[in-house]
Amino acid sequence: MANNEIVREASHADSWYSASKSQLSSQLDGWLAALKMPVRCIGPRTEGQSIDELPVSGARIIIAPHAGYSYSGPAAAWAYRSWDVSKAKRVFLLGPSHHHYLTKAALTRCTHYATPLGNLTIDRATTAELQKSGLFEWMSQSVDEDEHSLEMHLPYIYKMLSQSFGNDTSNYPPITPIMVGNTSMATEVQLGRLLAPYLADPSTAFVISSDFAHWGLRFRYTLYRSQGSQQQNLKSSSASPRSPPIHESIKAVDFECISACESGDHKAWLDTLEDTGNTVCGRHPIGVMMAAIEEVRKDGRKDAGFFKFVRYEQSSEVVKVSDSSVSYASAYAVM
Repeated sequence: MANNEIVREASHADSWYSASKSQLSSQLDGWLAALKMPVRCIGPRTEGQSIDELPVSGARIIIAPHAGYSYSGPAAAWAYRSWDVSKAKRVFLLGPSHHHYLTKAALTRCTHYATPLGNLTIDRATTAELQKSGLFEWMSQSVDEDEHSLEMHLPYIYKMLSQSFGNDTSNYPPITPIMVGNTSMATEVQLGRLLAPYLADPSTAFVISSDFAHWGLRFRYTLYRSQGSQQQNLKSSSASPRSPPIHESIKAVDFECISACESGDHKAWLDTLEDTGNTVCGRHPIGVMMAAIEEVRKDGRKDAGFFKFVRYEQSSEVVKVSDSSVSYASAYAVM
C-alpha cells in the first residue's frame, strides 16, 4: 500500500466470520448456491409472488442482516443472490451505529476496506461530496473498526463484485460506507433527498444493513402478543406463554414491520416501529433508504423501489421467557 492509503482492517475476522480466504470464499459460495428456484416472496404484501431468475433484473437495493456468519450468513445469501450489480459503477453501504452515538450520519476517512478476500476501494470523491452537505461527521479509525454493521457485508459485496467483474479488482465499483446514527424522521428525509440522485442513477447499487427483532430480557425487549391480540411485556417472573409460543409472537411483530417496509411508506415504517417498539437495529438506515425512494418517486417513478422480502429466520425459537433470539430478514427492491 502507498503511504497515503488508509486501510480499515477486517477487525471482526476470525471471530464473527472466518479470516481464511479459502474457507470464507467456500462458505459464501455454499450459502449462495443453497438457494433453490423458484424463490417465493414471504412478506405480508407480496406473499406467494415467485422469482424465477436470480439476480432480479434491476434489483439494485437490498436489505440484509449483519450478525456473525454462523447465525446470519445463510439468510444474507438470499438478498445477495437477488442483488443486481451488473451495471454498478458505485456501491453505497448503509448501516447503523452500535457503539458511537450520533444523530446524523458519518463517513469514513479510509481509502480501502480490507476483507480476507481482498480490499475494497472507498469512493473518496463521493464521500467528499456528501460531506459538504453538513449532515455527516467523519468516523475515527477506531469508531470505524469497532462497528460491525458495515464490515459484515464486505465479504459478500466482494464476492458478488468478483462474480460480475472478474478477478481484476481495479474493475470493481468503489464503495461508499455510511454509518447512520439515531436519526429523526426529518433527518432521514434530509439524508434521503441527498441520496435520491444517486438512487435514480441506474449505475448505483445499495446495501442496507439491518437485523430485525432482538428479543429477550438481555435486550430489554419482551413484547408478547396472545391470540386475542392482547399484548404485554414479559418479565423474568412471568410464566412462559404457549398460545402462541413466544417465537411465533416475535415473528408476527417482525412481519408487521416487514409489511410496513414493503408498503413503501416511510412514515408507516416509523409509526409501526413506534407502535411495536420492535428493536430493528437498522431502522434508521432503512428509513433513510425509504425516504430516498419516496423522493425518487416524485419524478413519476411510482412503481420504483418497493421492497420484497424473500427470507426470514430467527437465531433460536424462543419458548421460555429466559430465552433470547435475533431475527434476520433479507429483501430486495427494483428501481
